[in-house]
Amino acid sequence: METYTLIVLLLAATLRVAAPLLLAALAGMFSERSGIIDLGLEGKMLGASFAAAAVSAVTGSAWLGLGAGIVTAVALALIIGFACITHRGNQVVAGMAVTIMVAGLAPTLGLAWFNLGGQTPQLDGPGQRFTAISWPWAQAAREAPFPGLLYAELLSGHNLIVYFTLILVPLSAWVLYRTRFGLRLRAVGENPLAVDTAGISVNALRYQAVIISGVLCGVAGTYLSTAASSGFVRDMTAGKGYLALAALIFGKWRPWPTLGACLLFAFTDALAVRLQGVTLPGVGVIPVQFILALPYVLTVLLLAGFVGKAVAPKAIGVPYSKEK
Repeated sequence: METYTLIVLLLAATLRVAAPLLLAALAGMFSERSGIIDLGLEGKMLGASFAAAAVSAVTGSAWLGLGAGIVTAVALALIIGFACITHRGNQVVAGMAVTIMVAGLAPTLGLAWFNLGGQTPQLDGPGQRFTAISWPWAQAAREAPFPGLLYAELLSGHNLIVYFTLILVPLSAWVLYRTRFGLRLRAVGENPLAVDTAGISVNALRYQAVIISGVLCGVAGTYLSTAASSGFVRDMTAGKGYLALAALIFGKWRPWPTLGACLLFAFTDALAVRLQGVTLPGVGVIPVQFILALPYVLTVLLLAGFVGKAVAPKAIGVPYSKEK
């Protein structure tokens, strides 16, 4: 029974850890399907985390914080779009530049505004965070280990953003493969000249994809600082944007395989937390450095030896210039 409980709690933690990864991976999917490399995922998430926590701390409203996070991430996405779409700049450089800029700017603003060493105040007040939603009869269901514990811990007890993220996967698949916008988005990432010849604006489609990426990164960053944590701290994304990009490649730029990759990476992360302080026979206490590195080691191994041939959109990273 103890093992069963541990497995259920581990799976519930996996869903919570997977939420920001999946949001960022889907954001990258829309951007890269249009032909724009999205190395700015990390920076957009970090900027949104700071903006959401700062606004929530000042106004006392997590919803206003969510709005601020989305606006900030979209603004950063438009900067990347302006550099890469309008001026046909190097997409890798633009994404990394935004990430580096935000990594320095967010703590600096936090120090200037709150004088807390680059952090925001703790979000402990009512309404300042997205808290867990308890489904009906969840407490009573705990008394019945199966299936009560599954209902109480795995289905119930998550915040609104986690549920939104899970719904977003089939919604993204529908948009990408069942709508005119999705068809055009996939086409512009494969052959922008053909799209332009059909009288459709390549730049407009790519800007729409970049804005969608910004919105989803804004939600992901807001989740980190106002749901998973109770405030912003320096570099709190901790490479999650790059993990999301790896999950996107592992999922071959498709929603459902990307969901599987995010769940796998999140399970490793959740397992690493459970392994802290565990003693193995003949080994002793597992070093904390190994535990922290475990998700990233898994990422490298999967991408190096098990992902197979991941074929990116043909026009990704290639600036488009309308022929005269």
